[in-house]
Amino acid sequence: MPPTPTQLREPVLAWFDVHARDLPWRAPDRTAWGVLVSEVMLQQTPVVRVEPAWRSWMARWPTPADLAAASTADVLRAWDRLGYPRRALRLQECARAVVERHDGVVPSSEPELLALPGVGSYTAAAVLAFAYGRRSVVLDTNVRRVLARTVEGVALPAPSQTVGEVRAAARYVPDDDATAARWAAASMELGALVCTARSPRCDACPVRDVCTWYRAGRPADELAGRRRTQAFTGTDRQVRGRVMALLREALGPVPAAAVDAVWPDARQLARCVDALVIDGLVARDPATSDDDAPTYRLPA
Repeated sequence: MPPTPTQLREPVLAWFDVHARDLPWRAPDRTAWGVLVSEVMLQQTPVVRVEPAWRSWMARWPTPADLAAASTADVLRAWDRLGYPRRALRLQECARAVVERHDGVVPSSEPELLALPGVGSYTAAAVLAFAYGRRSVVLDTNVRRVLARTVEGVALPAPSQTVGEVRAAARYVPDDDATAARWAAASMELGALVCTARSPRCDACPVRDVCTWYRAGRPADELAGRRRTQAFTGTDRQVRGRVMALLREALGPVPAAAVDAVWPDARQLARCVDALVIDGLVARDPATSDDDAPTYRLPA
C-alpha cells in the first residue's frame, strides 16, 4: 500500500525544517521576479552554478523593467556559461511582457503567468507556490522522482509527464496555501538532496519506512531502455557553446576566421552558427566588399 498523504507529508515537512538549504530565492525578502529568474536559471542547471549567477543577475536587473531595458548583448554576456542561452532571451521577452501587460509586476494568477513568454506549467506553479505562497501542483524532476518511488514504487518516473501523474500528485498537496507551498519546497529538496536519481541516500530518508519502492527492495528502472542519454563531447551543443563563449568575450565584431577556428568540423560548425543566427543568439554582419568575410557578434 502506498503511504497516505499524511504519512508522506509530515515527515518530509519536518525534515525540511531542519535540512532546507539557505538559498537567496527562498529568503524572506524574495520577490516574485527573483523567484521567476531562479526557476528559469535552474532548468537543467544545478544550484551550485545558478546561485552566483542569480545573485549577479539580480544585482544588475532587480526588476522586470531593468531587464526589459537591457541590451540583448549584455543579457547574453551575463548569462555566461549557464547553458541553453535561449533561456536568457526568453527571460528578457518575459520581462518585457510583464512591463507591458502588468505594469512591471509579475502576475499572481496561473492563466496570466502561463501567457508570459517562456513560462510553462511547471514555472507558473513554482512562482505561485514559492513567490506568492499559493497552493499549486509543483512537479519538477525531483518531486516526480520522490512521488514515483514513495507512491508508485518505481525507480524513476516515466520520461514524459502525464495528466494522470499530475492528478495523482495533486492528492498529496495540502489543501491550505501555506502548507501546500512548504510541501512543494520540501518534496523538491528531498529529491535534490536525498532521493537523488543515481545514488539515493535511503539511509537518510525521512520516509524510508513508508516508501513503496524501498519496501519492494528498490527494484531497477523498468524504463531504462526508453531513456535517452547523450554525451556532451562532440555535440552541436558543445559547438554552439564555444561560439557563444568566443562572442561573449570579444570586445567587438569577430571575424569569420576566428569563428572557424573554434571547431575542426567545418560543416558542423556552419550548421551550428546558422542555428545560432536563426535563434537570435548571434548576429551576422555581411561582408562590406568582395575581399572581406562576414563578422559575428552578440545581438545589439
